[in-house]
Formats: sequence, C-alpha cells, structure tokens
Amino acid sequence: MAFVRLFVFGFLALSVIYLAVALYARSIRREKLENQWAEDHPGDDASPERRAFIEAGMADYHASIRPKLIALVYVIPMIALFAIMIAINVL
Repeated sequence: MAFVRLFVFGFLALSVIYLAVALYARSIRREKLENQWAEDHPGDDASPERRAFIEAGMADYHASIRPKLIALVYVIPMIALFAIMIAINVL
C-alpha cells in the first residue's frame, strides 16, 4: 500500500515539475523568437508577419527533440527509485 501511495504522490509531484519546466522552456523559446524578430525588424512589433514568424518558430520547437527531453522528468526519477528499491531489497 505504501508503494502505491508513493507512486501516486510521486507522479503528482513529477507532473507539477513537468508542467513548470515545459511552460518555462516554451516561454524561453518564444522570448528568443520575439527578440530575434525585434533585431531583424526594428519597430515592427504588431504585424501579422511577426505573429506568423513566432508561430512557425514555435511549431518547429514542438517538432524538435527538446520538448520530448522534458519527459525525462518522469523517467529519470522512476528509474532511480526502482534502482534504489532493488538495491535495498536484493543487496
């Protein structure tokens, strides 16, 4: 029963961490795209081209491996937890 409780609360905690890291990474990428547009097109902040540039950059970001690597927030702690449990119980 304790293992189930650990799994549920651990999953909830890791979900909060995952959401925070994913939102942070997304906002950083969006800010970099906005800064890149501002450097290339000074004074042109509200154009539809800017919006299209940022949306295309975000689509490229979502298709890349970086957002998928954030899922390691779930994988690495679970592997570590199972390795510790095996080490304690077997060794």
